[in-house]
Amino acid sequence: MFVNPGIFPDAENPKNRNNEYDAFDDRYVTFLLTEIIPQVAERYAIAQSPERWGICGGSSGGNCACTAAWLRPDKFRRVVGYLSSFAQMPDGNPYPDLISRVPRKPLGIFMQGGHRDLQWNEPQWNWLAENLRVAAALAEAGYDFRLVLGDGGHSTNHGGVLLPDALRWLWRPNDD
Repeated sequence: MFVNPGIFPDAENPKNRNNEYDAFDDRYVTFLLTEIIPQVAERYAIAQSPERWGICGGSSGGNCACTAAWLRPDKFRRVVGYLSSFAQMPDGNPYPDLISRVPRKPLGIFMQGGHRDLQWNEPQWNWLAENLRVAAALAEAGYDFRLVLGDGGHSTNHGGVLLPDALRWLWRPNDD
């Protein structure tokens, strides 16, 4: 299923994407689990095992996907984050510190980054650098993750091409 961010038609800035997707809290994942997924489950069979559940997003949606799985690994165990905009999270990128200081969560994470993503050559708000920091923290903590870098900027082109590979990698057979 695909969920678009909320809008406020009469507001000066009608898009609510950044408020919903960049926040590091449980509001969005709670919304999915209490409002959206139950409606879908009324019409379609949905696997109950968190090993079968994944969440995906790009840019701010990549933040949202990571946060949903981080806060609710009892529901979401597979994450695809394309060009995640960790650099613009309101209180800063919490992941490098969190990943290093809490017990490892049962997550599989596929990350895609662009070598020339937003502010790629700037000392602050550098989207590439923040994705690399998250990847380094995941590596140091022993997570099952994969990072694929492309030479592009902030575009869906590279991530779109990688989606089949990301899904195969996340749901690959294992020895268990």
